[in-house]
Amino acid sequence: MRSILRTMTIAAAGLALSVAASTATRAASNTAFDKEILSIAEEWATIKYTSKSSDQLHVGMDKLGSKADNLVKRYPDHVEAMIWDGIITSERASLTWGLTALNLATRERDMLIEAEKLDPKALDAGAPTSLGVLYYRVPGFPIGWGDNSKARALLTEAVQNAPNGRDAHYFYADFLYEQGEYAKAEKILIKALALPPHPERPVWDKYFPLVMKNLLARVRNKM
Repeated sequence: MRSILRTMTIAAAGLALSVAASTATRAASNTAFDKEILSIAEEWATIKYTSKSSDQLHVGMDKLGSKADNLVKRYPDHVEAMIWDGIITSERASLTWGLTALNLATRERDMLIEAEKLDPKALDAGAPTSLGVLYYRVPGFPIGWGDNSKARALLTEAVQNAPNGRDAHYFYADFLYEQGEYAKAEKILIKALALPPHPERPVWDKYFPLVMKNLLARVRNKM
């Protein structure tokens, strides 16, 4: 069961390297909901990238998880809230192990499946991107429910729905790297690095390009 912890850690690192991730968030208008989503997105990045210890990371993500859970309760029909709650749940899963990690991942999967049905294009295809990451990082049968075929279909859908989505392209490239498809992964990462930044999320915008460059270096090392 410790292998689930290691796998889930890598998955959330994507959304937090994401996840999940994430997932680029743009406030479409000046509503209270948009502001809350943007606040959660940037708080996630701050906790993920600037925490000084694993304990600080754990406490921060648990607190943020409660905030995200509450946002879903207050806005039950808003797919953006569901996506971010799923991303943070994945991060929390990465900080635990065994059945606890798998149960959190399953909770995230079910929420993101619903979000993907409601709007697969929301938040730069955040739902299919995050679902795809789960399916290729969670172990398959008999330990878990991971599925590379589902992952490929979801991540292909994500890059089609979000042609300017850096997360969608990064995670598709990460999946291809895991499958040994290095030339295709390199091509997608080069495109991802050239996509528009998100200045409204300065912490995420500072660190995520470094994550993409790190993966590109690993891809090229395999070629």
